[in-house]
Amino acid sequence: MSDKVNAPTATSAAGLRGVAAATSSVSDVNGEKGQLIYQGYDIHDLTAHSTFEEVVFLLWNKRLPKCAELDELKRSLAAAYAIPQELIDLMKSFPRDADPIDVLRTTISALEFYDQAARDISRDASVKTAIKLTAQLPTLVATAERIRRGREPVKPDPNLNIAANFLYMLKGEKPSEHDARLFDSSLILHADHELNASTFTARVVAGTLADMYASVTAAIAALSGPLHGGANTNVMRMLLEIGQVENVEGHIKKALAEKRKIMGFGHAVYRTEDPRATHLRRFSKEMGEQEGVMKWYEMSRKVEEVIMREKGLYANVDFFSASTYYMMGIPLDLYTPIFAVSRISGWTGHILEQYADNKLIRPRAEYVGKRDLAYVPIDQR
Repeated sequence: MSDKVNAPTATSAAGLRGVAAATSSVSDVNGEKGQLIYQGYDIHDLTAHSTFEEVVFLLWNKRLPKCAELDELKRSLAAAYAIPQELIDLMKSFPRDADPIDVLRTTISALEFYDQAARDISRDASVKTAIKLTAQLPTLVATAERIRRGREPVKPDPNLNIAANFLYMLKGEKPSEHDARLFDSSLILHADHELNASTFTARVVAGTLADMYASVTAAIAALSGPLHGGANTNVMRMLLEIGQVENVEGHIKKALAEKRKIMGFGHAVYRTEDPRATHLRRFSKEMGEQEGVMKWYEMSRKVEEVIMREKGLYANVDFFSASTYYMMGIPLDLYTPIFAVSRISGWTGHILEQYADNKLIRPRAEYVGKRDLAYVPIDQR
C-alpha cells in the first residue's frame, strides 16, 4: 500500500468571480437587487442623512457614533490634516507631468517615515494610523495638485470637514455650502464596495501583518490600473469629444459598431442600476442647474438612453460622477485620487477587520503547465 498523500486539488474561477475570499461586515453588495449596505445601513439612507465622518466611524466601529464620539473623531481628524514639510518639499522635486495617482502612491508610502508608531498594528494604534491616513490623504492630493500647477499649497483649515477642506485646499477658496455637501455625499457613495480589487489588495497585504501604510500603498497601486480607477476620467473625455447633445447618438453607435468599450456602464456585480449612480445622476443635474450649464448632464442622459437601448447596460458609479466633478472644476486626472480620498475609509476599515481576526491569505493556482520534463544541458539545446 502506498503511503503517498494526495495533495488537495485547487479549483479555479477566472478573476475569482463568485468566490468568497473573506468574511466581512464592512459592506455588502447585492447585485440582483442593486443594493449596497455599510455595516447594515443602506447607502440611500446614509447619503440622505449622514456625513462622511459619520460613515468613517461606522466603517471602523460597526455602528453609528453618538454625538460625543462623532465630535471626538472630527477633532482627531482635523488635528491630523497637516502633512510634514518634508513631504511638501519631496513633492516639489517630482516631475510636473507625473500622474497624480502615482504621486499619491509615492507620498503615502513616504508618509510612514514620519509616524514612529507605524509598525504597531494593535487595535488602538491602528485606529490612530487610520485617522492620520484618512485626514492626510486629501491634503496630499490637494497639495500635489497645487504644486504641479505652480501654486503654493493651501494650509488645511481645521474648522472644515474633510469634504469642504479638500475643496478649499484644492481651489484656495472655501466652497459653497451646496458644493461642500454634494462632495461630502459623493465621498459617502465611494467609501466602500466590498472586495473590489484595491480593497482585496489591501487585505492581502495586511494579512501578512504588514503595517497599514504598506497596505494602503498597495491598494492605491491596484486602484491606478485602468480596469479599476480612472473610468470616470475616460467618461468625461468621451463627453468632451462628443461636444454636443445632438452628436451623442451617432458617436455612441459608431463606437459600438467598432467594438469600443463605453466606460461607465455595466458592473461585475450589479445586474440592475448601481445604487450609487442613482444619487450621482441627481448630483450632475444639480451642478448643471447651479452652474447654468445643462449640456453635460443632458449629454450624459442621452448616452445612458442609447446604451440602455442598444446594449441593455445600466450606468455605474463612474458615469455621472464624471460630469459632477467636471462642473465642480476638478481636473480630470484627479478623479482617481479623489476616489482614494473617499475609499481610504473603506480600505482602513477592512485592514482593521483583517488585523482583528487575521489569517494569511494564500490561495492556490490551478497549474496548467507541462510536467515531467527532463533537463537538457545548455550545450545540447
